[in-house]
Amino acid sequence: MLVWERPEPPERPVPAPLSRERIVETAIRLADAAGLEAVSLRKVAAELDVGPMRLYGYLATKEELLDLMVDAVYAEVRPTGEGWRAVLRSVAETTRQTVLRHEWLADLLGGRPQLGPHVLARGEAVVAALDGVDVDLVMPVVGAVNAYVIGAVRREIAERRAERATGLDEQQWQRANGPYLERRFATGRFAALEKVIRDGAHLDADETFQLGLGFVLDGIEAHLAR
Repeated sequence: MLVWERPEPPERPVPAPLSRERIVETAIRLADAAGLEAVSLRKVAAELDVGPMRLYGYLATKEELLDLMVDAVYAEVRPTGEGWRAVLRSVAETTRQTVLRHEWLADLLGGRPQLGPHVLARGEAVVAALDGVDVDLVMPVVGAVNAYVIGAVRREIAERRAERATGLDEQQWQRANGPYLERRFATGRFAALEKVIRDGAHLDADETFQLGLGFVLDGIEAHLAR
């Protein structure tokens, strides 16, 4: 039986009250502070001041704990708006905001579908908004938006982590690498790239995400209108 349907053990107030919800909240707090490497059944049990074996009454593996954590934060992804485009945009935007609050989520996106109640509720709202679209196109449409969001937020989180690791923000990194690029451009072999870097708009993360998302939604809309 999957963890979503498995009943919890009877409540035991001594030595400390425990529930699946408390376990997940504690794991999320640890991950928010120090990443997924800070999350293990042993570390969560220590934070809750209980023995590690006691957690096995509530979940069987660390993978189940990660599934529960993902589903818990998906409660923050709230589809809103009227029509498929507005709903897909809201899901994309709130997914990004959720990942920026919980950086570890970027490492768990993608792969096999999550089956928790909050993920399923989000999926239901999105698919319902696509009512009337050819049923064979619904999942490819959702998949296209998901693929864009996952790629965009993973890149954004990777840049955050690189900044912390190197101690260089984006402008400092550009200044440090500028002389190298100038030498490369001086060879004349990278004229197209040089023009874009010198003359193109330098958008911030929000602008970049919104523009790319618009490209994806425009493409979907054009295809559905055929």
